[in-house]
Amino acid sequence: MIDIRDVSLTYAGPSGPVHALKNINLKIRPGEIFGIIGRSGAGKSSLVRCINLLNRPTSGQIWVQGRNLLELNEAQLREARREIGMVFQHFNLLSSRTVFENAALPLELAGMPKAQIRERIEPLLELVGLAHLSDRYPAQISGGQKQRVGIARALASKPRVLLSDESTSALDPETTRSILDLLRQVNRELGVTVVLITHQMQVIKQIADRVAVMDAGVVVEMGSVTQVFTQPQQPITYSLIDEIVPQELPASVAQRVHMLSRKLPAGHSGQLLRLAYAGDSAYEPVLSHLIRELGLDLSILHGQIDEIQGEAFGSLAVFASGPAQSIAAAVNYLQSHGVQVR
Repeated sequence: MIDIRDVSLTYAGPSGPVHALKNINLKIRPGEIFGIIGRSGAGKSSLVRCINLLNRPTSGQIWVQGRNLLELNEAQLREARREIGMVFQHFNLLSSRTVFENAALPLELAGMPKAQIRERIEPLLELVGLAHLSDRYPAQISGGQKQRVGIARALASKPRVLLSDESTSALDPETTRSILDLLRQVNRELGVTVVLITHQMQVIKQIADRVAVMDAGVVVEMGSVTQVFTQPQQPITYSLIDEIVPQELPASVAQRVHMLSRKLPAGHSGQLLRLAYAGDSAYEPVLSHLIRELGLDLSILHGQIDEIQGEAFGSLAVFASGPAQSIAAAVNYLQSHGVQVR
């Protein structure tokens, strides 16, 4: 569907060249919701704007639907862009046009007859929940409703790909959830591939199938959302996940670990273990096994259980004490049952 090959983007800055993207390689599958996450300045918005050539890469190739966009002439590129809708952070609605007229704008510019425009737009406004507000103006509707107009407008040309560039970052949490639910509905009912740009891991957790983590213009990590949450490899990924699953222990818990370490019986060792688990491993009584079969004492110090799109995942910090060989056996046992151990 989308194949980004060795894409770099450099532009002139006040102090010299700025390397916004550095040899990016990504393949986005048909029908998936693919998240791209990073802090401000990571290059994620620069990258998504390369997909429809709002940013033209300095080097590399952008393949969409089997065509290298960089090889197309102006007429061919306009045609290709009709298959790539885009939803913006700040809505970009025209204040003098109604909800219906804003959604219909791409079709008017393409010269579609009015009857066909109405036939196309009315079902879209129904889909995004705005049919009853079609005659309102942007000043008369909420921020979430404005974004729904933006989604309807992006879908007007029946795109195969929908680019969402921080489309929920200006919205409150409840409205954000409703917009993300709508994007998932669009993905499932219309078969549209969604590329989701965000700096919030909560957004990725709610609807993305796979995610790429960007830092300083480079993709530093990529995988399924569950994999990235339970097996983060890079410091930036740990930092992003921290907003959902805290990666550092509170000071009071660290003090508790120190106290437990000082009270170990003679011949016992103690080790602080961070456990991350998802899917079936979340339901297995692995800690009971460590206590019963290996004779370990386990103190659960910190943790939480959550869900990623219906699949359980969680994190626990436990202090294990007992013979050193039993602790080593416990780590092996946990890993063999799909639990990540740090």
